[in-house]
Amino acid sequence: MDYIPHGAEDIRRMLEFIGISSPDKLYSDIPEKIRIRGYGIGKGVSEPEIKNILEEFSGSNASVKTLKSYIGAGAYEHFIPAVVDDICSKPEFYTAYTPYQAEASQGILQSIYEYQSMICELTGTDVSNASLYDGATAAAEAALMSIGKNSGGIVGISSAVNPVYRKVIETYLKSSPCSVSLVGHKEGITDIENIEKQVSGRMFSFIFQSPNFFGCIEDVKTVSDYVRGRGALSITVANPLSLGVLEAPGRNGADIVAGEGQPLGIPLCFGGPYLGFMGVKKELMRKLPGRIIGRTTDKDGKEGFVMTLQAREQHIRREKATSNICSNQALMALRAAVYMAYMGKEGMKEVGTLNICNSHYLADEIEKTGKAALKFKRPFFNEFVIEFRNNVEEVFRAFEKEGILPGIRLAEEGQNSILCCVTEAKSKSDMDKYVEVVKKL
Repeated sequence: MDYIPHGAEDIRRMLEFIGISSPDKLYSDIPEKIRIRGYGIGKGVSEPEIKNILEEFSGSNASVKTLKSYIGAGAYEHFIPAVVDDICSKPEFYTAYTPYQAEASQGILQSIYEYQSMICELTGTDVSNASLYDGATAAAEAALMSIGKNSGGIVGISSAVNPVYRKVIETYLKSSPCSVSLVGHKEGITDIENIEKQVSGRMFSFIFQSPNFFGCIEDVKTVSDYVRGRGALSITVANPLSLGVLEAPGRNGADIVAGEGQPLGIPLCFGGPYLGFMGVKKELMRKLPGRIIGRTTDKDGKEGFVMTLQAREQHIRREKATSNICSNQALMALRAAVYMAYMGKEGMKEVGTLNICNSHYLADEIEKTGKAALKFKRPFFNEFVIEFRNNVEEVFRAFEKEGILPGIRLAEEGQNSILCCVTEAKSKSDMDKYVEVVKKL
């Protein structure tokens, strides 16, 4: 059923029950200037007519298809093979995703097991859990894992980590027995000297991102070796697609690798639901949040899959629980597993290479115009910070006229700096149009 109509008396009783005078009060948090007062539908309109009216109305919304977007910063436009939607839409998956009854859920349990195996291979870690909510909370859960029982310790975070992730981490740690120390970056990457200067005392862990918020590729091994040399855990936030071409952080010294799995076959979807992934070294396995699926054999020697470790409060004593991750995250893990299995090692490498080639092509062409230059002269994956000579407001107005979102303004990195993202979803003609706008500034 598309909708359930309510009569005037039904509406009156519901409003009276929740203590408000009119349905408009339900939307009081929405600013008046963006609220719509009616759709001009009129009275007595049939269902086919009202569907046509609403579909026409929805056509006024911009999307990545109608408005060329170069915004990244944690959520990326990627091509999703049709096989992902096809397999994930099968009823045997989406109606049986709760893996509590192993005897009835072998299919979804195996899909999670395969997801975990591929995440371990991609990140270079020993153990992966069965997915988290998103990249920000995955990074925050990693921070919680690193905290010791004694108070007085510090979790260090590089200022080159996505600012949204930093806020979530700080919120998670607000009531924990530790403090958070923000470590400044130097020329777009984490500066080890700043760790020494800005983190005094015992450090539980240090969190950095590669490719980081500015798109720059960090020296994971050097940072990890330094952090571990101080007795702390190295936590790397990574873009999983970049690991098709970059060395796995776990093989470069990272103890925990976490991040946003949205690039692995999950559409933008106005911000969610997304997928947080996490891989850890074996010694941290029992601190992992969520659940871990294992492979075993039954009494007849047949292969089977079971929930090996469960860290939710409904499974173990509340005081020992480390997670409240819900079962529906298995559906997101399924999408990622299908995407990675379909792409394979060579496919992941090819997509990663396309991201590098496209982003470097656009960055080079922009610099050739003489109207803008790269802010950081560092290797980058699919994002880069470009600094325009023109006022940034003028830049955005010029792009808006052409139906292009040029990126995200980074006022703290320079008055006219923009973070620009290019993936394999952009064609050469798309990028050339971007350059033409820059030339006309």
